[in-house]
Amino acid sequence: MTKENERLQQAKNGIAWTKWGPYLSERQWGTVREDHSQNGNAWDYFPHSHSGSRAYRWGEDGLAGISDAQQLLCFSVALWNGKDNILKERLFGLTGPQGNHGEDVKEYYFYLDNTPTHSYMKYLYKYPQAAFPYSDLVSTNSKRSKHESEYELLDTGVFDDNRYFDIFVEYAKATPEDLLIKINVINRGPESASLHVLPTLWFRNTWSWIPDQAKPSLSASQSKNESHRILASHAQLGDYELICENKTPLLFVDNETNAQRLFGSKNTSDYVKDGINDYVVSGDHARVNPQHTGTKASADHTLTLAAGESQIIRLRLRRRSETETAPSFADFDAIFQQRHQEADQFYAQLHDGSLSKDEQRVMRQALAGMLWSKQYYEYDVARWLQEQPGKTATRNTDWQHMNNRDIISMPDKWEYPWYAVWDTAFHTLPLVMVDPDFAKHQLQLFLEHRYQHANGQIPAYEWNFSDVNPPVHAWAVRAIYQIDRERCNGQGDITFLQTAFTKLEKNFQWWGARKGPEGNVYQGGFLGLDNIGVFDRSAELPTGGHLEQSDGTAWMALYAQNMVQISLELAKHDKSYQGKVIKYFDEFLSIAAAMDKIGHHHDEMWDENDGFFYDVLRFPDGSATRLKVRSLVGLLPLCAATVIEAKTLAQLPEVAAHYQSLVDSKEHLTQNIACPAEPGVNGRRLLAIMDEDKLRRVLAKLLDEEEFLSPYGIRSLSKFHQQHPYHFHWAGQTHTVAYLPGESDSGMFGGNSNWRGPVWMPANILILRSLLYLYSYYGDNFKVAYPTGSDQELTLYQIAEKIAQRLLRIFLQDKKGKRAVFGGAEKFQTDPHWRDHLLFYEYFHGDDGSGIGASHQTGWTGTIATVLALFGSLQKEDLLNSGMYGLMQSLVNNGDDHGV
Repeated sequence: MTKENERLQQAKNGIAWTKWGPYLSERQWGTVREDHSQNGNAWDYFPHSHSGSRAYRWGEDGLAGISDAQQLLCFSVALWNGKDNILKERLFGLTGPQGNHGEDVKEYYFYLDNTPTHSYMKYLYKYPQAAFPYSDLVSTNSKRSKHESEYELLDTGVFDDNRYFDIFVEYAKATPEDLLIKINVINRGPESASLHVLPTLWFRNTWSWIPDQAKPSLSASQSKNESHRILASHAQLGDYELICENKTPLLFVDNETNAQRLFGSKNTSDYVKDGINDYVVSGDHARVNPQHTGTKASADHTLTLAAGESQIIRLRLRRRSETETAPSFADFDAIFQQRHQEADQFYAQLHDGSLSKDEQRVMRQALAGMLWSKQYYEYDVARWLQEQPGKTATRNTDWQHMNNRDIISMPDKWEYPWYAVWDTAFHTLPLVMVDPDFAKHQLQLFLEHRYQHANGQIPAYEWNFSDVNPPVHAWAVRAIYQIDRERCNGQGDITFLQTAFTKLEKNFQWWGARKGPEGNVYQGGFLGLDNIGVFDRSAELPTGGHLEQSDGTAWMALYAQNMVQISLELAKHDKSYQGKVIKYFDEFLSIAAAMDKIGHHHDEMWDENDGFFYDVLRFPDGSATRLKVRSLVGLLPLCAATVIEAKTLAQLPEVAAHYQSLVDSKEHLTQNIACPAEPGVNGRRLLAIMDEDKLRRVLAKLLDEEEFLSPYGIRSLSKFHQQHPYHFHWAGQTHTVAYLPGESDSGMFGGNSNWRGPVWMPANILILRSLLYLYSYYGDNFKVAYPTGSDQELTLYQIAEKIAQRLLRIFLQDKKGKRAVFGGAEKFQTDPHWRDHLLFYEYFHGDDGSGIGASHQTGWTGTIATVLALFGSLQKEDLLNSGMYGLMQSLVNNGDDHGV
């Protein structure tokens, strides 16, 4: 057991190792929580230009920041290069309307290292020495069409000749409430350059919004050893101190809005939030409090660095004690060295030595990004609605029960600093590798009464909690339970599983109301796939009628399968769950059969001529047509596959009898799907939408390099549509879907994501999972051509390996030392100070693998760490002999004893 594993165990037993962490957002401005506009335009109501002068209501943001778990006291780093017109206190990016492909951060920062208790963390920010090109980025992007690429920060020339600073920010915990902070500044430029570095401590402003709440305070104190200290006192949090190693000016203001600057009204404080900015940038010394008190304070370090020189600033943030027992920095370097070594030991156990150095780098930075992306999220919807001016409600009026105040794994703390529930399900796959309890907590959270609606719906995301994300929660609950069970030597967390199952049943019932009038086909709506369809699937169709969704129905088949599997596990401990097994097995049969109805009405989702599944557009008169777009929509039925082990049925003979009886009585439903009674390898039973013939025909398209098989994984739309766009004509208008391997040219859902060609990690994860399940059933006798049209025939296990290798090719260096993820960005490809600092994008170009969309979406893209762990240790014999138990064991037993 490593020291970090010991800390995780201590945290489980109540020692507050996770009380402090990277819980600041990367962007609080432009969020729904801060929006009180009449029209719901969050970007315009609270823009970046206001963020330095306006106190936030629900959260805080900052560079390389940390906070306590309630985000009462915050710390981050501010910078000034002597050229900018504002302090660099937070990350800048384009809003949705400003970007030619939607919102996008325009900064370079990297999550280099982190441990699950945040005992060691490392972050890198690259700060230009020239004035930051705010207006150039906005104006140039505004002139570009959707057919042109984004204008990036490197394109502006501010990094030419390496005229920038590398700012490494590291944290090491001596104890749960004693944090050592090291800021290493390196001048990468060819000449001497100066920089202000302002470590900043502040209280989130809660007192302005909540009546009678005591206002906290910061004040200056000088210790005997001449170090400067900022003392922090909070009625709820207690007393802390930020200790500066060197004597440096301390600047104090209040974390209050500069209402006079923004709105022409009177300020509530003489020294408001942007006073430190005005002191440093404008030299206005009257803007900071000469009494050295307030609720926001910075230590102003002025550095001058020669070309290539580095300087280190050391600080310590800790709970204040009555007596000082030792010099504040005597043990500083030793603790840092120790925590770094312990982090190395922790990550070394995650692989068995089979991974290359570069593969280890990818895995560690992916997991570090997952851990840096934890954010304190507060949003009391009822209070937010009450605070709306004129009580004008713009959204989420049906969710007034919601009171969010938790640490949540975010998709991307700049672009998506709010949760999306299906993203979270995928987040838990890599998170369980390092912190099983946090992974389980994330899944439980959205099933709590503070989140789940009384009608059973799970909230989608803050822009519209009522929108519909794919129902993958049950899949994630089962997967995390299984992995955690293997980590605990076969002792599963049954309480977690039982509690989740009860709430999932309620959610499954809510989904039942989304069935179409034709029966067990579903009209889910948006389903997270943004612009994948011909129409906006959340809006009323231009044709009238409704859409019977192949993906929505397949998602529900997968949901039913996982409810079967969860109830099977619970039935081993409590016989009362046996009836649930049969109930959800029956649900699965009905849903799966509905995707290819018996008969020849030409309105089923399966197209026999094409050998593919499509959405069905049903008109008001009852007639229907297939929308023949070859997309992920038609691949998701492949993902709805699971196996039941023979030994499980042997343990539950009553379930086995009812299972067979149900198959016999509903033989008519099983004619066009995989026969659930036919035994496979080692007597396993298969629950799947596709029988063997359908499976072979869909695989032929999946594995065709001119269709779905990209050099970098599985595309979301077939390349077939590059030369053959799909057109739907209605009422004098033509609706088109064409293959777009890179940025979207569609404004649907804001235009900042694209499901019309690029490679998306979550879809690939589900496809890999399904191939492994299917292999455990069919074994080595089932082979297909790979790639389609070639003479090479492979098993499904071998195909899964090949697809995984293509996904890894996105991040790993090729023979020339280049990484596909960086595309044509030469700085990233060749500069030694850039090339090994990885970015985990939202999705990837379908032809060249370059990263697109949100650049720090180590949320679901962090699942690449799971791919590395799995295929770095899994053997086909594991699957053939032990089924998915073997898969879970390979994820756990790929190194030393984890001790969790």
